[in-house]
Amino acid sequence: MELRHLRYFVAVAETGHFTRAAEQLGISQPPLSQQIQRLEHEIGTPLLKRLTRGVELTEAGKVLYDDAQTIIKLTDAALERTRAVARGMNGKLRLGFATSTAFNPQVFALLHRFRDKYPGMILEPLEKDMAGLMTAMSEGALDAAFIRLPCERSKEFSFKVLDIEEMMVALPKTHPLSQGKEVRLSALRHDTLITFPRELSPGLYDAVTHACEEAGFSPRYGQQCPQITSALSMVATGFGYALVPASLSKIDENNVRCLPLAGQTLTTQIALAWRRTDNCKAALHLVGLLSVKPQ
Repeated sequence: MELRHLRYFVAVAETGHFTRAAEQLGISQPPLSQQIQRLEHEIGTPLLKRLTRGVELTEAGKVLYDDAQTIIKLTDAALERTRAVARGMNGKLRLGFATSTAFNPQVFALLHRFRDKYPGMILEPLEKDMAGLMTAMSEGALDAAFIRLPCERSKEFSFKVLDIEEMMVALPKTHPLSQGKEVRLSALRHDTLITFPRELSPGLYDAVTHACEEAGFSPRYGQQCPQITSALSMVATGFGYALVPASLSKIDENNVRCLPLAGQTLTTQIALAWRRTDNCKAALHLVGLLSVKPQ
């Protein structure tokens, strides 16, 4: 039994006439009659009563008509869902986030635009360190990712910078320098720097180290944290200071004060990265929104 035979049968049943059904289907009447006869022969029973001015359903035809309608609706819906996924209108977008990038307003704005334009798309977020994101991207486990630059492996992918964030000094509110408007990094030469293992984000780790060296000292490394966000908790409890992106400066204002660097500039770039080849349509739609400005 072919699906088109069911479509032909339903058209005849709904119009009650072979000629009108043939016009509706865009075929001639004799082939339509032949297809219905083949369907009846395959099933082994008449489905239609041929009358002088049309047709009526037999008892068997009424049963098949109800089921055929359901089958056709389910098939059409499955085809539409499949086509929507192929066009990137529905389906899933596996999206990675480097630590703290989700707090950036430009990332927020891009995701809002994506949600508004593709409401049928399901986002599957995954937060990982930079090394983990790059591996997941190269292995095809992620479709795209928000990363922090500098990143040595970013050259393996296409990417576009969304924002340049100022790095700020995070101090416990009890620290003597926390009441000022800005902080010279050299004033913290005797304090402990809370950071993360270098292998998690070598580029950012090296940038922080270089900023301390430019200020005339080698940092005194203390507690290492798996994420930038967890470093703020260590700052709040007095374990030392940290250099964090400006988008994190409002997370714990009761216990941590984030101040600009005086006399030097330290920044980190947030970029959207995607594979140069073998990209899903959903990822390309997200990339396409990079040039769309918020309304």
